[in-house]
Amino acid sequence: MDLEPEGGGTVSWNAPTRVIFPAWVDPAVKGAIALALAGGGYVTLLVAFGASPKTTDVGYAPVQPVPYSHALHVGELGLDCRYCHTGVETGAKANIPPTQTCMNCHSKVLTDSPLLAPVRESARTGRSVEWVRVHDLPDYVFFNHSAHVMRGVGCEECHGRVDTMEVVRQEETLSMAWCVDCHRHPEERVRPPEQVTHMGWAPPGDQDRAEFGRDFVRRNHISPATDCSTCHR
Repeated sequence: MDLEPEGGGTVSWNAPTRVIFPAWVDPAVKGAIALALAGGGYVTLLVAFGASPKTTDVGYAPVQPVPYSHALHVGELGLDCRYCHTGVETGAKANIPPTQTCMNCHSKVLTDSPLLAPVRESARTGRSVEWVRVHDLPDYVFFNHSAHVMRGVGCEECHGRVDTMEVVRQEETLSMAWCVDCHRHPEERVRPPEQVTHMGWAPPGDQDRAEFGRDFVRRNHISPATDCSTCHR
């Protein structure tokens, strides 16, 4: 169908209309699609990697400058955790023992052992033994050992049965979800405060652990906070 416009000539309604895009549009669209696909793959890998044991450090057991055996010192000799980690009941950090703590025994025991050479060198020079941290929370997380220990959270709840470890390793994820779960269900983790360093502790008699925990939490008014500011300060 043709119409005659003002001024003469004709206009055809059947004429095809073409939209001309700049030359850069086609590669831009292809690039956006590729970027979206790559972004989806990246997020998938990020979630998978973030939840893997390698990322959460479960099983991490670094080589230490001195092969200190917790299985020997705690499991066989019966040393209390607080003999070396003296600050757990009064401060936020579980301090690494000074060299003098080691020398209390090793000035008389195994005095010529080559394995203990770094300890003797530290005692002679005053330079600390360079122990490698095993349990290391992010800098943006606040954790207070004394707040947990004095309310009856045993050492093994976070650190595992160190009394059986030749080399200390990380047993738990120490993730936010893991911590929040404990704050929501403290009855599963608590014991009498005087038993916090007792590895393998169980309630006396035939009392069920969960039953003991519920009663302990109720009697001692234990209600851990779960809001963000509890750990992120």
